[in-house]
Amino acid sequence: MNILMGTMGKRIEHTQGTEPAASPAGNTERNAERPFVGSRLRQLRKERGISQARLAEILDLSASYVNQIEHDGRPLTTAVLERITAAFGIDPTFFADQDSTRLLAEIQDVTLDPEISPTPADVTELAALVKNHPDLARAFVDLHSRYRNVSDTLSLLTEERVQGSAILSITPKGELFGRASGPEAFSMPHDEVRDFFYARQNYIDVLDVAAEKLASKINIGANQIHHTEQIIAERLQQVHQVQVIYSRDLGDTQHKFDPQKKTLHVSSKMRPGQIAFRLATELAYLEAGTTIDSLVELGHFQSEESRALARRGLASYYAAALLLPYRQFHSSAEESRYDLEFLMREYGVGYETVCHRLSSLQRPSLRGVPWTFVRVDRAGNMSKRQSATGLHLSNSGGTCPLWNVYETFSYPGKIMRQIAQMPDGRTYLWIARTVNHHRAAWGQPGKMFAIGLGCELRHADRTVYSDGLDLKDTSAAVPIGSGCRLCPRDNCPQRAFPPIHHSLEIDPHRSSVSPY
Repeated sequence: MNILMGTMGKRIEHTQGTEPAASPAGNTERNAERPFVGSRLRQLRKERGISQARLAEILDLSASYVNQIEHDGRPLTTAVLERITAAFGIDPTFFADQDSTRLLAEIQDVTLDPEISPTPADVTELAALVKNHPDLARAFVDLHSRYRNVSDTLSLLTEERVQGSAILSITPKGELFGRASGPEAFSMPHDEVRDFFYARQNYIDVLDVAAEKLASKINIGANQIHHTEQIIAERLQQVHQVQVIYSRDLGDTQHKFDPQKKTLHVSSKMRPGQIAFRLATELAYLEAGTTIDSLVELGHFQSEESRALARRGLASYYAAALLLPYRQFHSSAEESRYDLEFLMREYGVGYETVCHRLSSLQRPSLRGVPWTFVRVDRAGNMSKRQSATGLHLSNSGGTCPLWNVYETFSYPGKIMRQIAQMPDGRTYLWIARTVNHHRAAWGQPGKMFAIGLGCELRHADRTVYSDGLDLKDTSAAVPIGSGCRLCPRDNCPQRAFPPIHHSLEIDPHRSSVSPY
């Protein structure tokens, strides 16, 4: 809190119905150091569904004073910040400038699209837009996302769908722009659902709380996973009249539910933790189906495929929250200093499930380490991406080969760590390990992914993976980026092609480490 507010001087107390005295001229410089948080305060108030007058009553301040704060007529003082955090149970960093980092990165990504802007916008102007008009900036990002989706769909309808072939699109300025066709154009539902969770920092409160209540009611927690599986199966049978049938001949199908016959077939070849998760996923539709449908409607998805995928994503979220109840799992994570292997043994679930659940521990009153969760394959495809941090991973342009998430494929099953620095100067601790989705039988292909967990370096000492590392010395941090297309690092030895916002300068009589 002291970092956020800086040098605040003496605390200023205000009582209900009183107007604070205007700051004298000598305090102008000090006020300039205090943050103006009007948009963030309005956001908080709208999220809690309370009026401005009610907010003033809760904070024991005059309505006019609250109105001035919301319209950036007054800066946020330490005293008022303390009242807000006490009343709403939020982290003080909710009002920090860093919370806008992700939105700033997203809108910067939009302006780097050559179809939108031939030259990148000034980052200072973009920062001012995000700070003063966050809703407008978000609308701009959403509009661009929908434009790209429509553009890709139109291209598919008007051009031959040849893998890897070049197609021409017409920009809003009437210019021709070449882009590759192929599977990228079919990924819109996944992109929509990914962005749905991304915008909510991978925390869905109404589902998380409901799952935690049910877990407490039926006694699910850090028990033997076989016991958890039995509890869920009994819940399905006794409350919803669903019969669980274990089968060995489902092939590569893990489970299959017949709502007419009310039979749930589950592959007996799966591990107990996997079985419990599949049972919990179907239980989610039965216990929280109405809530899931409401959340999907609020998502304003563009296709039935996106809505169906969102329902499955929300059901999986509920399942993880049921198997790993929030308060209990948060306590285990904090006590073990986020020891992933310990948590796997404690709850009997897989590495990916533990990592994904850790990335969702962002309940305002009981936050865990804000993690970014990613899942990638050897080819660099990022099939999952959830973030509770300000880290922005571009929707285009690939990822960085210097990232330890890719190195871990050479050391299967080994947890690897890396201190990495993004081009904006932010430094992160990354933890990565491969996971295998084992084949069901001989001759059936298996899958291998790399799971990455990253947090800002300022949170790293809360984890066991910081032990032995000098967190104060960032000079040895590996410089990574969000992909060559957008990364501004000029002298990177792994650069594959120049950034789109830099002009290409070629000297036939000079060479360097970069091919461009």
